[in-house]
Amino acid sequence: MNRMASFVGAVVLSALIGCDREGGSAGSGATQVSSQASSGAAVALTGAGSTFVKPLCDTWSAEYPKVRPGVRINYQGIGSGGGIKQITEKTVDFGATDGPMTDEQLKKASGEILHIPITMGAVVPIYNLPQGKKPLIFNGPVLAELFLGKITKWNDPRLVQLNPDAGLPDRPITIVHRSDGSGTTYIWTDYLAKVSKEWLAGPGHATTVNWPVGRGAKGNDGVAADVKQNEGSLGYVELIYAANNNIAYGDVQNAGGRPVHASTESVSAAAATLTTIPPDLRVSITNAQGENAYPISGFTWALVYKEQSDAAKGQAVVEFLWWATHDGQASSTPLHYAPLPAEFVPLVEAKLSSVSAAGKPLLARR
Repeated sequence: MNRMASFVGAVVLSALIGCDREGGSAGSGATQVSSQASSGAAVALTGAGSTFVKPLCDTWSAEYPKVRPGVRINYQGIGSGGGIKQITEKTVDFGATDGPMTDEQLKKASGEILHIPITMGAVVPIYNLPQGKKPLIFNGPVLAELFLGKITKWNDPRLVQLNPDAGLPDRPITIVHRSDGSGTTYIWTDYLAKVSKEWLAGPGHATTVNWPVGRGAKGNDGVAADVKQNEGSLGYVELIYAANNNIAYGDVQNAGGRPVHASTESVSAAAATLTTIPPDLRVSITNAQGENAYPISGFTWALVYKEQSDAAKGQAVVEFLWWATHDGQASSTPLHYAPLPAEFVPLVEAKLSSVSAAGKPLLARR
């Protein structure tokens, strides 16, 4: 990821200058804490949002108290749309989303909200087709046609062309999509909008879209359960929900025309193609150009207010996120998530070091 280096350096330098003026600075390495939470005061944190990242957040919620016994974390997977709503209304201490907040949404917040990348993952097309003789291959235009309702049977010539030896049956396809505001939907539709002009001009890309066909299910777990229970169905979920539920999922041809299997390595390969990183860290890695890049990959962001009203809670939040983006990354790969690219870590550190209460930085100098 050397192509990112110059952009990373400029962003980090700007952020660190601002942090240093407040008496704090970002560094690297394992979590170092000198706070109320680490000294024994009990702090309860509440987070909500992305179901995409919930398995990882659940693991972090179990592991972090072993490091900081005074902190308890309650994370609710209610969908990215719900996470955005709750952090905007300040009913949670942090939100989580796989679809970055829009400029309009950010303007509705009562203060500046920071996007903190915490992991990356893949969204995969899942299907229930017992008659299939081998794993299926999809491409962008075909997935768009399927979710536009223009391909309605499994033995459609466009699917057969991609899967000539799969024994595709003459049976209807039932589309299953999310019914709630979803960052998984954002990644999925962000990809479809890049590979299909008709999708871009129609449903578009957002955490919630007007689906032309199909039935809705709530959460990644809801879509997974629906597809698993109904033969002939096709949906989309984060990779771990397919793996954990033993649901078949297809490879997807990337921008170079190569079928790529979703994995932590192919998600990292997608991130490796980035040449620019915006200062606010809201970035897309769908339909990446890399040879080994899985095309439906994305980041998950924690959402936090830059200015915290409760210093103790604010400090506990940023220290937890520091740990999650450093030591906590070890939990990513076993759960089918991709760790943050090394080039992103100093950018995350700079963002976390900028969080303050009453104008004073909440992270100790590192």
